[in-house]
Amino acid sequence: MKTAVLIYTILISLFVSCNQPDANAESAIQMVSLSAADTAAVAVIDQETYSNDKMELKLPPKVENIESKIIKSGNFRFQTDDLDKTYNQILSATKKYKSFIKNDSQSNDDYQLSRTVYIRIPNENFDAFISEISKGVSYFDRKDISSEDVTEEYIDVVSRIKTKKVLEERYYELLKKATKVSEMLEIEKQLSEIREEIEAKEGRLKYLQNKVAMSTLTLEFYKPIAKGSKATVSYGGRIGNAIVSGFNGITNFFITLLGIWPVIVTLVVLFILIRKRFKRKNKNDVIEN
Repeated sequence: MKTAVLIYTILISLFVSCNQPDANAESAIQMVSLSAADTAAVAVIDQETYSNDKMELKLPPKVENIESKIIKSGNFRFQTDDLDKTYNQILSATKKYKSFIKNDSQSNDDYQLSRTVYIRIPNENFDAFISEISKGVSYFDRKDISSEDVTEEYIDVVSRIKTKKVLEERYYELLKKATKVSEMLEIEKQLSEIREEIEAKEGRLKYLQNKVAMSTLTLEFYKPIAKGSKATVSYGGRIGNAIVSGFNGITNFFITLLGIWPVIVTLVVLFILIRKRFKRKNKNDVIEN
């Protein structure tokens, strides 16, 4: 009778335990029911399960509404009848559209006078600026305009920075709770690596932001001249330049000799010794004869 009661009690206990929800399963269900925003906000690192392996924080993907990031650039070359007038036109457009000239260079040869300017233009004013400087230009020898879409890279860099910063905060929390020196050193090593990655990504992000905000435009304009007529240098001036160039060449030659004087002294001494030896030998031959 007692045996039957014991068996009946065990069966009832098993039936009740089977109908009760498992604690781990309930926890898992609760984790699944969390929203994406809650999961992103709650990134927990368990100190007891910490090991020397590098911890990874996996955040759920987040779709961001972000406008397209386009890098624009252009490269133009054209002929003009008046370099100064064309430059003033470009300078006026630069002021009008809040741009600035980053580089300005001039050159001339026996065939043409030319000037090249490198301009940074706010992205929203790029097309209007091109229309402005194209006025009066009948033909472009070169007119290249390019657009590069870096939206995907931009979003990727921003997301990686956010992820790394969240991971950095968790390591700082873990560092406060660490009690062993070995744990502290390992955490600080991981923090150093994360900080380097964050700074590298932030540098790339600044570069993209700068390129997107300010477009680049290279303008080369030139004026043909008669062959052999160096417009800004007279015949007498060219002779003077040749004399100065020759004098500089002689000066450089002597400076080079001064730099190798030990070699020259050695060669002179060897020449004198060899010459004396030949003279002595010739003298002995004459005496013997």
